[in-house]
Amino acid sequence: MVLSHFRQRLLSLLLIIAIAILWVLLDATPAIAQESPENYTYSEIREQDFSHRNLVGGVFAAADARGANFEGSDVSNSILTKGIFINTNLKDTNFTNSLMDRVSFENSDLTNAIFQDAVATSTIFVGATITGADFTDAILDRYQVALMCKRASGTNPTTGVETRYSLGCRD
Repeated sequence: MVLSHFRQRLLSLLLIIAIAILWVLLDATPAIAQESPENYTYSEIREQDFSHRNLVGGVFAAADARGANFEGSDVSNSILTKGIFINTNLKDTNFTNSLMDRVSFENSDLTNAIFQDAVATSTIFVGATITGADFTDAILDRYQVALMCKRASGTNPTTGVETRYSLGCRD
């Protein structure tokens, strides 16, 4: 009788587990991936026009994008590691959640760009126009932040965040 009661409880438990597994499988929704994320790893894309494009999840690792135009593009969740973006038009570009370790943005126009939650370690912003750029919660080198605070101004029209505030500049 004890063995029969144990079997009944075991079967009930197995039935509950089976129903839970079935419920999870039937209720699960697949992750939607971009059909074909752009991959420009080690590409020479100088002077090319990428303006107003959806480049979400793109890979620009070690890409040479000198003088290219990315104005108004969505480059969020992308990888730009070791990319060369010197003298590049990056106005209104969204870099949210992007990884840009060791990237050069020297003398580029980053007006109203969004760098929220981006990782930009060892990245160079010397001479870049950062008016209205939003660096909220971005990981940046202290030295680059100190240099940018000397010229930071404006408010990002999309996020409403002041550039100086997003960099943590002291008044």
